Amino acid sequence: MIRKKVSEWRCVFILLGNQGLATLAFYGVSVNLVLFLTRILGQENAVAANNVSKWSGTVYLCSLLGAFLSDSYWGRYLTCSICQLVLITGLGGISLTSWIYLIKPEGCGDGKKQCEPTSNVGVILFYVSIYLVALGYGGHQPTLATFGADQFDDKDPKSQDARAAFFCYFYFFLNVGCLFSNTVLVYFEDNGKWTVGFLASVGAAIIGLISFVGGSPWYRFVKACGNPIPRIAQVFTATVRKWHVSPAKSEELYEIEGAKSAIKGSRKILHSEDFEFMDRAATITEKDKQCRNDPWRLCTVTQVEEAKCVLKMMPIWLCTIIYSVIFTQMASLFVQQGDVMDTSFRNFKLPAASLSAFDLCSVLIFTGLYRPVLVPIARKLSGNPRGLTELQRMGIGLILGMFAMLAAGFTEIERLKLVIPGEPKSRMSVFWQVPQYVLVGISEVFMYVGQLEFFNSQAPDGIKSFGSSLCMASISLGNYVSIMLVNVVMMITARGENPGWIPPDLNDGHMDRFYFLIAGLTAIDFVAYVFCAKWYSLIIVEESSVRECPDEKEIPTEERV
Repeated sequence: MIRKKVSEWRCVFILLGNQGLATLAFYGVSVNLVLFLTRILGQENAVAANNVSKWSGTVYLCSLLGAFLSDSYWGRYLTCSICQLVLITGLGGISLTSWIYLIKPEGCGDGKKQCEPTSNVGVILFYVSIYLVALGYGGHQPTLATFGADQFDDKDPKSQDARAAFFCYFYFFLNVGCLFSNTVLVYFEDNGKWTVGFLASVGAAIIGLISFVGGSPWYRFVKACGNPIPRIAQVFTATVRKWHVSPAKSEELYEIEGAKSAIKGSRKILHSEDFEFMDRAATITEKDKQCRNDPWRLCTVTQVEEAKCVLKMMPIWLCTIIYSVIFTQMASLFVQQGDVMDTSFRNFKLPAASLSAFDLCSVLIFTGLYRPVLVPIARKLSGNPRGLTELQRMGIGLILGMFAMLAAGFTEIERLKLVIPGEPKSRMSVFWQVPQYVLVGISEVFMYVGQLEFFNSQAPDGIKSFGSSLCMASISLGNYVSIMLVNVVMMITARGENPGWIPPDLNDGHMDRFYFLIAGLTAIDFVAYVFCAKWYSLIIVEESSVRECPDEKEIPTEERV
């Protein structure tokens, strides 16, 4: 593949910087949102936790919308630009709404000074603003990941290795942005300076957009491949219409001649034996010979395989949702648990949400060690040149996430033992939460980096952003499953005089049992995941086929990468 004169990594580092700034801006709002809802809006713990889970779920659900627009119509670059503008609008709305309507008197919401009752107008504007943030950040994330992967040559082995490294760096920079928000911004917010934290988020988002647009002359652009929904619908329709027909042999199935695929901007995909019944859509009948231009009766092998790929990825994706339930607890129950522990460190009072810095530091350290240290060790042990496959890493992530829930449960048992009657907080130091945060952080590197690589590599060219969005969509459903679990648990356990497992006063509850419940569900999910991973077969792309990249120009040989 012929590239422009500029090194692909220069473009990538611009995108990684944009990722860090956008994440800093987003987490400047999200990391302390549960405390904002309880302290400023006066919501109860369970209600606030559910509202944060709903909002977080919406954030990641919006990733599917962003991926659809990116793959189908707008392309990666335009989608990223528009989503960042929406993100900035939402962050600006939060800053102004909090300053004008919600934080009254000034400095309230620090855990000591009570805020005045909020107005309906302020609450409505606040919710509109945070859901604009959800739309902007959700649409931006998977599209940016795919846009970064587009900068590497599919046919160059060195670029393929570099692409794998890119996803590690992508998650690394994401956590750099999180770390700043979870340490610096959370300190201002926890001490009642909420507007300062929100304004800093606005500034980071603006700088991120400017840097992103500034790199425009050097990016490599890939054409949008059109709406995939009709293509996939055509496969299933053709399959049903020819259900009485026996699937033809692979060499007899319909495919257009030449290097280009029938799907604009996509390479050809070789036939697979999975879901053999769907091969009917590419089986040529006598009626098809008379009207080959009817895509609702006859589809190409590539089109059929694209639909197969979506079906094959679904079981793996569904098995990752329970892990996202674990990940969700860091932004809700972990913070509430830490808020009723001893948060003092010498003469300094730590915000409960700042403990997530240990999660972020473990992610940063482990991401840095993964390729230079862990991959060579795993390569020697497994014989796999890549060390561990993406599916193996995701399985390890599930196990580590289960241990994190066990650690959180045992910490809660000990916290309850050290509660002083009549006191709102336990004598147990908040630093006993460190193991659960570190375990979640290490599990993230295995699970989410593995997911990004897996779904991006296994998604056909026509739905690459959709593949990247599956990682965020699993977080979305994880949030909604978490809401469902909290509601079901409270409905069953909060009866009569019993306050339930997660009551407004956590000292009266048994949050440890909720953590153990999640650990048990994770163990069951892991068994199902192993079966799905063993069944899965990888996509095979025809290397001689052509993928359209309209902006690339012929340049001298010595300038080729």
